[in-house]
Amino acid sequence: MLATFLHSLATIDWACWGVWTLTTVLMIIGMVGSVVPFLPGPLLIFIAALLHTLLRPVSGISWWCIGLLFLLLVLSYALDFASGAVGARWFGGTRWGMVGVIVGGIAGMFFSLPGLLIGPIAGAFIFEMLFARQEFKPAVKSTWGTVVGTGLGLVLRLAVSTAMVAAFVIDALWI
Repeated sequence: MLATFLHSLATIDWACWGVWTLTTVLMIIGMVGSVVPFLPGPLLIFIAALLHTLLRPVSGISWWCIGLLFLLLVLSYALDFASGAVGARWFGGTRWGMVGVIVGGIAGMFFSLPGLLIGPIAGAFIFEMLFARQEFKPAVKSTWGTVVGTGLGLVLRLAVSTAMVAAFVIDALWI
C-alpha cells in the first residue's frame, strides 16, 4: 500500500500544480487588491496570467488574450485615475479640490487604512475651502462628489478585474 502511494506521488506533475497554485494565489490577491488601497490588483492579475503563460505554455493563454488583459489593465488605471475627478467635477468641484484629493491621499498613506480613506476626502474639503475659497455647502458638495466618484471607480475597477480573471480562465481552460 505504501508503494502504491509513493508511486502515485511520483507520477504527479508537481510543476503543473506549482504554476497553477502561484497563478491562483496571485489572482486572488489581485482581486482583493482591486478593492484594497495600495495593492495593485489589476497589475497582479496581469502578472499572474503572464507568468502562467511563460512558466506553463501548455496551459497558458494566447498572446491575443495577453493583449486584451493589457488593455483591461490600462482601462482599470484610467478609470481609477479619472473617477474621483469626474465625481468631484460632476458635483461642482474645482481644480483645487482635485489637488486636495491628491495631497490628502499622499498624506493619508502615513496613517494606514483610515488615513487612506479619510485623507483624500479631507484634502478635497480643505483645499476647496482654503484655496478655491468656496463656501461650506459647495465645498461639502464637491467633497461628496469625490466620495461618489471614488466609490464608482472602485466598483468599475472590481468589474474590470473580474473580466480579466474571466478572460484568463476562459482562454486557459476552454480555448
